[in-house]
Amino acid sequence: MSRYFGEIRQAGYVVRDIEAAMEYWSRVLGVGPWFYNERVPIENYTYRGQSYEVHNSVALANSGPLQVELIQTRNGAPSMYRDFLEAGHTGLQHNAYWTTSFDADLARLQDQGFKVAMSGEVGRNGRFVYFDTETHPGTVIELSEIAGPKGKLFDLIYRESLSWDGRNAVRPFPDLGTL
Repeated sequence: MSRYFGEIRQAGYVVRDIEAAMEYWSRVLGVGPWFYNERVPIENYTYRGQSYEVHNSVALANSGPLQVELIQTRNGAPSMYRDFLEAGHTGLQHNAYWTTSFDADLARLQDQGFKVAMSGEVGRNGRFVYFDTETHPGTVIELSEIAGPKGKLFDLIYRESLSWDGRNAVRPFPDLGTL
């Protein structure tokens, strides 16, 4: 466990073909079910201080308490994901830590020298930041707020993984407004 962040809660993989990645993870590795959103509604997105409209597809599943995130960029908006791909990489791009005290944790980490490179929001109380700490692929750190509907979605994904029998491997994201 990190003494700065707590436990790693998510491993984020950037892929070129999210459908093939979900198939591989579910059929070959037995991880699922996958909750898939072809276009994640990201608001207030910034990358290195500039605002952009991003189109990312995301799939989430749990392997025990660890959530696996698959990410495919669908447009040319600048992002740490796109940088990772353009450097010739696919695979593990970030580790995420979850918090219900986003403002306090973000301030504490910035005081320790962590600098935000990418940020945005997914629903109410679903802010996220990626810190500019990449020294080699797979070391980007994300701080993700899970105090609201996003946290309820993550709980649902974990609960569904506990009894998953291999069928219905890909499911749509539920509407965050109903959680």
